[in-house]
Amino acid sequence: MNGPETAPGTPGTAQAPRPSPRRPRWGHLSEPRVLFPLLSVLLLGVLWTATVGLMRQEYANSRAAAIAATQKITETYEAQIVRSLREIDRTLGAVAYAYSLRGSRLALPELNGRGLLLPPFLFTISITDRDGNLIASTRDDQTGNVADADYFQAQQGGTVLAAGLPIPDAQGSGQVLSFSRRLEEPDGGFAGVAVVSVDASYFVSGYEPTAMGEQGFLGLLGHDGIFRVTRSGEAITSGTRVSYDQVVSQGSDDLDMTPVTLAVNPWDGVRRYTAARALFEFPLAVVVGLSADEQLIPARTQARRYWQRSAAASVALLGVMALLGRLSWQLQQSRQREAQEQIEHAKRVEYMAHHDNLTGLPNRGFFSELLNQSLAAAKRYQHELAVLFLDLDRFKLINDTLGHDAGDDLLKQVATRLSSAVRESDVVSRLGGDEFVVLLPEQCDEASLIAVAQRILEAVGKPYVLAGNEFRVTVSIGISRYPDDAEDEQSLLKNADIAMYRAKESGRNNFQIYRAETDALSLERLNLEAALRLALERQEFSVYYQDQLDLGSGEVTGMEALLRWRHPQLGLVLPRQFLPLAEETGLILPIGKWVMETVCRDCVAQQPSEDRRVTRIVNLSARQLADDHLLRDLSDILRRTGIDPSLLEVGITEEVLLKDMPRVVEILADIRALGVRVAIDNFGASYSSLSTLRQFRFDTVNIDRSVIRDAAHSAEDRRLTEATIAMGKRLAFTVVAEGVETEEQATFLRAASCDKAQGFLFGHPQPREQLPV
Repeated sequence: MNGPETAPGTPGTAQAPRPSPRRPRWGHLSEPRVLFPLLSVLLLGVLWTATVGLMRQEYANSRAAAIAATQKITETYEAQIVRSLREIDRTLGAVAYAYSLRGSRLALPELNGRGLLLPPFLFTISITDRDGNLIASTRDDQTGNVADADYFQAQQGGTVLAAGLPIPDAQGSGQVLSFSRRLEEPDGGFAGVAVVSVDASYFVSGYEPTAMGEQGFLGLLGHDGIFRVTRSGEAITSGTRVSYDQVVSQGSDDLDMTPVTLAVNPWDGVRRYTAARALFEFPLAVVVGLSADEQLIPARTQARRYWQRSAAASVALLGVMALLGRLSWQLQQSRQREAQEQIEHAKRVEYMAHHDNLTGLPNRGFFSELLNQSLAAAKRYQHELAVLFLDLDRFKLINDTLGHDAGDDLLKQVATRLSSAVRESDVVSRLGGDEFVVLLPEQCDEASLIAVAQRILEAVGKPYVLAGNEFRVTVSIGISRYPDDAEDEQSLLKNADIAMYRAKESGRNNFQIYRAETDALSLERLNLEAALRLALERQEFSVYYQDQLDLGSGEVTGMEALLRWRHPQLGLVLPRQFLPLAEETGLILPIGKWVMETVCRDCVAQQPSEDRRVTRIVNLSARQLADDHLLRDLSDILRRTGIDPSLLEVGITEEVLLKDMPRVVEILADIRALGVRVAIDNFGASYSSLSTLRQFRFDTVNIDRSVIRDAAHSAEDRRLTEATIAMGKRLAFTVVAEGVETEEQATFLRAASCDKAQGFLFGHPQPREQLPV
């Protein structure tokens, strides 16, 4: 504008100039010299706030992990101690019982002869008279008087399991704990005590420095407030006194509720995460502690790393700080995704380990765990539970006629129907093959059990559509109950299995409740025993042979001898019906001798040629191996029949071998000295003692049919079978797979480098007269 404006209607009057626009109150903050410092402060504040939060989270995670680890170790330690104490209590009970029958001089030798005593290199078992004098012991040098010992005095007032105070051992290098049970006269008077003594360090031998660190703590605390034994790192001590109520202040029957406290332990001044658990059956408690300093080392390391990174980022320019912030956020997201993926993977692995791949039901291992938990709860709260053992009737016919795919489809449908036929609180599991089991943890009166069994029969018995056709399949059910029929897992399942077989014998498609009086020895069994005693004399036995093929050449290289009994009235009696009876009565000895001589004579008479030699295999039972005349009889048979000893192979099961390992190994060595081959049968059915089998080099290992049953269809079973074959080759010169029924199994075994095979795929057992000459 060139000059002042005049207001309209006011000629010649000047208008005041307009003020310039006012800047916003915070406008100066946009200036570079202010903006960047403020932005830097803001970003640094965000960065350090995030850093502090991450450090706090690391510490929180470490504390939570320490608490969880303490609870887990407490659970494991409690299980180990309870298992050991139960074994000790069982031994004391056995000694007390044997004492009441045999007296002090014969009690220990008889129990030791039966294998009912604890290992002598760890445990010393002793018996005292009423005055405390040691009158019998598993150690020859164990003498003296223990009348002043607390574990002796504790038995004078009543029958209890006493856990004595630790005392120095004979060498003075350690401490010994003694456990006692009262011995009584026939009139109920005090006769002395049975004592089991063990090195105190045995109860803290499970200390793992990798898991517990150098300042972790394991302790076995008595109700009197005296530690029987403790271990921290490599230091083992005994006899420390503490306040029991302070250490075991909030015990709970539920291990998940066992409290973990963070405090300075009064016995050694170390600050630990500590958990204590009173043992339900024994006057002791377990105490576990993890050093707080050691448990927080990872958190401190990670916190230091966070601090260093943030300090480095703080000196960077605004743009670098923004970039680092962005990268930090991306890194955090990546870690969260990775952690989530690991969690999901762990969940998948855990699910697969506990469930059947085909049906999705709990597998045998998971069911065993659930059943034992239910048994523990039932014992604790004194209520009943029941187990139903189910076996599909004629399931093999479905597999043979329609194929394994249809069989698998049937099993999945059966699993679905079983789950819908029971309550949500019940557990349905597939044990393997066509065997299922149902756990009923509540409402186990007979009327409820009958109702559940009838629902299952009705549900399973409805039509199925398989391979486009309609089929009906039935099921046989056996029922056993806790505590009426059994009080442990194996006995419950065994009794339910017995009742299930009775259901099959009753025509299938029904259920049977286990009845001890019904399933006990009956008149039928007595008649069968009487007939069995006359069977050999009346020439009612015959020997069948099943071919054993070389998987490489396809030639028959061996024949397994199988005993058959054709009763004049009963017809063909199955081996599983009369062999256990023969074993129990001792008739297996003359029968086995007859079988051995018959097989040797058949081998000599039917040997193909000098170029192609066919071995005959005879299985020996536990009773035969215990016969003092076995080697003499076998030598006489070899001499009378003129058989080449290398054409005869005797087999024993792994179970028989492990009953008395040193003696059986000695007998097998003597048999091999005669030139006869030795095989271990049913290999792979149990893996609990593979390390002991290495003490003897077998000529042949026969892999149990259960190992290869699903190997052709299951990757997990395939890997298991390959591993079993590999282990078998380390134990023997030849590996034979038993129970081969399909070409798929044979193809897999050839690929797995198995030497030989035997099963229905290659031929059924045949009598001597039908064998090719």
